[in-house]
Amino acid sequence: MARLLLLPLVALSVLLSGCGPTRPAPLAGGNHFLWKVSDGESHVWILGSIHFADSSFYPLPSVIAKAFDESEELAVEINVSDDSVSSAIAENSLSKGMLPGDERLPEKISPETWHKLDSLCAVWNFPSSMLLKLRPWFAAMTLSSVAIQRSGIDPSLGVDAVLLDSAAMRGMPIVGLETAEEQVGALADTSDGDSLGIYYLESTLREISELDSMVARITRAWKTGDDSLMVQVLKSEKHDGEKVTAQDSLFEQESDRRIYAERNQKMAQGIGQFIKEKRKVFVVVGAAHLVLDETNVIELLRREGFKVERF
Repeated sequence: MARLLLLPLVALSVLLSGCGPTRPAPLAGGNHFLWKVSDGESHVWILGSIHFADSSFYPLPSVIAKAFDESEELAVEINVSDDSVSSAIAENSLSKGMLPGDERLPEKISPETWHKLDSLCAVWNFPSSMLLKLRPWFAAMTLSSVAIQRSGIDPSLGVDAVLLDSAAMRGMPIVGLETAEEQVGALADTSDGDSLGIYYLESTLREISELDSMVARITRAWKTGDDSLMVQVLKSEKHDGEKVTAQDSLFEQESDRRIYAERNQKMAQGIGQFIKEKRKVFVVVGAAHLVLDETNVIELLRREGFKVERF
């Protein structure tokens, strides 16, 4: 679930709207999740985002605000400020997230998992009946969305959402690095057995109790530019001492491949093209794409020979 604070929640992407900050102010600590990537002739700025945040994140640090102000275009994972894109996200989510025919969620998961889900919904006063026709992956995303919003953080205050709003007010062109279908497809499990989706759902139910702690640690990591803490939270999604089965490891590898490795490669290619075309672009993507594992976007760009500087 910690990764979902940095990844797009496809079920709620259409809700991303909000007012941006106007006066920047520096945050305490060292580096920010901000990089300048160049080829000697031109450069782009890349900022790691948290898709859900609160008012304490604003105003943004002056170094981030200055980099944004000097840029001529904003590039995001997906441009949810475009109504056609938001509609495509909703359509893709529903088409890939609904169970076919007469199938129901309790039939796809174990009785124990359904009991945990139903009990949690009762505590939240959220009708579990709303999840009956959802595939396990979509039920997991929905539960995560509700949990995150209950924690007090807000999609309209996510770093990328705020910058999207600021760009729109400036009349700044906005570029999407991914399509709606690609982004939904990274999370959607539409296989007959829904095995990866069931893994998502079971993991989500296990981790929800730790959400407040995760939010606090990710917030601290972002505000202080602490890579190690950010990675630690992202990597510690299982309870300490919990047995990790071989099947769980396979699911985790497949999840990382779909959510990170494949998407990181495409993002890096798009950003590299911006530099070659000498476009002044400010790029904002989930921070996990910039610091997690050796196939992150920053490392891929470095391997391509681009100069990388951290701010």
